[in-house]
Amino acid sequence: MASDNLLYAMALQHASLVGDITAKKLISYCGTPEAVFKEKSSRLLKIDGIGTTIVSQLKRSDDLKAAEAELAFMDKTGIKGLYFADDNYPNYLKHCLDGPLVLFVKGKSDFKSRRPVAIVGTRKITAHGASFCKSLVEGLAIANVAIVSGLAFGADIIAHKVALENDMETIACLGHGLHRIYPHQHTHIAHSVEKHGALVSELWSTTNFTSKHFVRRNRLIAGLSQATVVVESGAVGGSLITAEMALDYNRDVFAVAGRPSDRGSEGCNRLIMSQKAQMICSAEDLIYWMGWQPEEASKPIQKGLFLDLTDMELKLYNCLKEAGKEHLDQLALNCKMTTHQAAGSLVQLELKGAIRSLPGKMFEVI
Repeated sequence: MASDNLLYAMALQHASLVGDITAKKLISYCGTPEAVFKEKSSRLLKIDGIGTTIVSQLKRSDDLKAAEAELAFMDKTGIKGLYFADDNYPNYLKHCLDGPLVLFVKGKSDFKSRRPVAIVGTRKITAHGASFCKSLVEGLAIANVAIVSGLAFGADIIAHKVALENDMETIACLGHGLHRIYPHQHTHIAHSVEKHGALVSELWSTTNFTSKHFVRRNRLIAGLSQATVVVESGAVGGSLITAEMALDYNRDVFAVAGRPSDRGSEGCNRLIMSQKAQMICSAEDLIYWMGWQPEEASKPIQKGLFLDLTDMELKLYNCLKEAGKEHLDQLALNCKMTTHQAAGSLVQLELKGAIRSLPGKMFEVI
């Protein structure tokens, strides 16, 4: 039986005019999703940005009935609902202000044990792009990576297939409810993804299918992932939207450069030239920039009497001092930095004798 949090969170998700950000604001004020529906209208109206139209919507019973019906459908079809405040909700997505209030999942992924990397690109991928995508995924197999993509034609489906061939976890983000698969040609791949990772969506089975929802899928891809790689992209396209969303979430973005005359690489080249993305030529490059190299024994360093720290180093130092011990990835999230920014500053802090590195990419203040 679903928890009350999930039921009432889905009712909030179903309510018109109540988006993910507004819903989280209401829950923060009231304490739980259930309390939002039971709170007095006069108190709800005191919340900044909450007007009479939204309050009137919350007092209707239709949304709760719709949530009960959807939960019954989920029970029959094996779909799980993850409420954003639950421990099993994906960690990186939890740090997105506009992350889905409820995420729908089919599969076995726990979203915790792997490093999620999004691989995106054009649907009309070239032979060169397909070859690079294949070698990239194969090369990332040693780094405990989960491949995240959108199950679309081109770069997406290649990334999923190669991940499955290499016994890697892979996560497919869909722009529709989990009761269907689009494109239908990828149904058999989707079933394999479900067995070796997960299918995820923020959309209900009752949601009308529309191409506009693929932007919401791109948001999921960017939010779920620690890093995003654009393999090939023209001047416009969904891959560039995903990259921009990843940048908004303070995530690392990488791109594969193409020849200036290649229109299919124009988007990647612009990301690199504008310094929005770091250029990579191999999986080894990505592993290097993300600080995922095998652990090396650290040398003891004498701590100076006075530390001359940059603003970024000071932010990390204070965060680490408060936490005691912390993992590289969590430090980056807490300090709103990309992973390779945090990794570079942590190296400098270690050289200055302020911190020490521990096994498993953990750090502590000396």
